[in-house]
Amino acid sequence: MTHISLDHKTILITGAAGFIGANLALRLLRSGIPVDIVGLDSLNDYYDPALKDYRLNQIQAASGEGAGWKFVRGSIADKALVERVFSEHRPDLVVNLAAQAGVRYSIDHPEAYIESNIVGFFNILEACRRSYAGGGGVEHLVYASSSSVYGGNQKVPFSTEDRVDGPVSLYAATKKSDELLAHAYSKLYNIPSTGLRFFTVYGPAGRPDMFYYSATQKLARGESIQIFNYGNCKRDFTYIDDIVEGVVRVMQGAPERKTGGDGLPLPPYAVYNIGGGNPENLLDYVTVLQEELVRAGVLPEDYDFEAHKALVPMQPGDVPVTYADAGALERDFGFCPRTGIREGLRSFARWYKEYYG
Repeated sequence: MTHISLDHKTILITGAAGFIGANLALRLLRSGIPVDIVGLDSLNDYYDPALKDYRLNQIQAASGEGAGWKFVRGSIADKALVERVFSEHRPDLVVNLAAQAGVRYSIDHPEAYIESNIVGFFNILEACRRSYAGGGGVEHLVYASSSSVYGGNQKVPFSTEDRVDGPVSLYAATKKSDELLAHAYSKLYNIPSTGLRFFTVYGPAGRPDMFYYSATQKLARGESIQIFNYGNCKRDFTYIDDIVEGVVRVMQGAPERKTGGDGLPLPPYAVYNIGGGNPENLLDYVTVLQEELVRAGVLPEDYDFEAHKALVPMQPGDVPVTYADAGALERDFGFCPRTGIREGLRSFARWYKEYYG
């Protein structure tokens, strides 16, 4: 592994107004490390753009002396824009978090996933390749994959050594395709790349389409929530601060460039899971969420939870269990997610009360 210092580096974060991207930018800007961050995001309306504006305002407020921030609005599927961003800012590190997210949305809107997750990521890879031709080049490409690549695997916990050739959604298929594309570019052009398979990320100012957030909105409106697979689901819920800590550590440890016996480069390529390694039953998760919403004053103390729950079958594209083996991350970077769901959901509930009043 090659150590990379972040001091005085230019870091391109795509999807910078998204949940993980914004929190990564905030973490870097508040770290005291002199960095220049370029954020790229299309600000699409997949969910409420006001939440993205909120995150961008937080980032702007955190930037200042010793840490620079520049935001560019646009899509990574716009090849000319991506090339211009690389040419003007010459990033040392690239963290590609821009993607069309969501499993269920991919069933009705497949074209959005091909455009962002395939075409867009290809544009990022091509720009990284051209950066080498111009001298210097990107030191490390870190990109978001997903736990969804494990599909319906029966073996748990999920390990990066497992086969992942049975996706059960288009979203999963595009994320596995990203890993394959990155491997090819690492092999052909000696570009150090690391894919991160995130496991069910949650926390304050998260994605409204995620279960904990959408359930909160429905409960606050007095509506019922649906609990899929009749509650027989387990998820490796991973708090946003743990995700960001993992990303920052991985950014600073690039796969080493090596030459094989044939004189050709071995691909400087790696993939890691970032998940808590402690799957929670969905019903238990909902119970903790409800308790913390009451504690934060989002819901009244006498709220009738049982009257607002509906147990329903599994939805297309979903899987019953996600469970990470994060041993490789702990071995190579000395880190494993630690935040429990009570602590994480308490932070979310407090934020929700403050944001929505």
